[in-house]
Amino acid sequence: MIKTINQTKDPIRDFHVYLVSDATGTTLQGLARAALSQFDDINPVERFWPMIRSEMQLDRALQDIRKKPGPVLFTFVDKQLRKKLQKLCAELDVPCMPILDPILRTMSSYLGLPSKGVPGLQHSLDEEYFKRIDAVDFALSYDDGRTLDGLEDADVILVGVSRTSKTPTCIFLARRGIKPANIPLVPTVPFPEEQIAALKGPLIVGLTESPKRLENLRRSRLNADEEQKHFRDNDYLDLDKIEDEIRHARRLFSKYKWPVIDVTRKSVEETTAEIYALLQRHKSKLRKEKEGQLDG
Repeated sequence: MIKTINQTKDPIRDFHVYLVSDATGTTLQGLARAALSQFDDINPVERFWPMIRSEMQLDRALQDIRKKPGPVLFTFVDKQLRKKLQKLCAELDVPCMPILDPILRTMSSYLGLPSKGVPGLQHSLDEEYFKRIDAVDFALSYDDGRTLDGLEDADVILVGVSRTSKTPTCIFLARRGIKPANIPLVPTVPFPEEQIAALKGPLIVGLTESPKRLENLRRSRLNADEEQKHFRDNDYLDLDKIEDEIRHARRLFSKYKWPVIDVTRKSVEETTAEIYALLQRHKSKLRKEKEGQLDG
């Protein structure tokens, strides 16, 4: 039987909550935060697993859940994946809830706390709200390699050739409270390779795209922007040159073992979800390294 009622004398304050989705998980994440905002004095650790569409991907999420069991909120269309997730949760004796179920009732039973019954608490002008505002300001200040001063304060740095959706992806990340920066790879402009590679705190992610799609995107952008029409007859639209740009970018990413996301068939939301998952693992790794140094 799945544990849905708190059998302990004291309310549960510190716990992990897992969000598992076969899509970007944006709606799932919003609903989870809306539900958790109804409880006072709790410290949930959110573990986000978006774009789970195969058993291999799900297995990685299940391993995470096994380490520190806690409530699981999910959205799955695939019945086999749903069944596998629910089976593990039953074995661990933790709630496993599709988001269309009454989340508040289930969380209230698990935590041993009544919900406030006050709508809209997740939209209050709290610390998280101002964190998102700061992140948007940061994204605008560090857009397109505008400055490198203070770059170590970024959570994520996106690197890629022109028209790989670096700026819109940064805006989406900032809306989640993540401080992003992006630096373009321009053939005629020296890239601050050593300076970027030396950064220890930020997660650096390479963005790439198919050469043909890049050509189409660049041509469409130039046709719509009269101020950049002087680019129409140069290497910017030359397919062979674009292929060279992509190869150079991939060599750079490989050299420093930066994770790479091919955005050719991805929406900005999907790319953001992947980066969010990468950042979560990156921060976990940094914490472990810091703890190891302190232990030493």
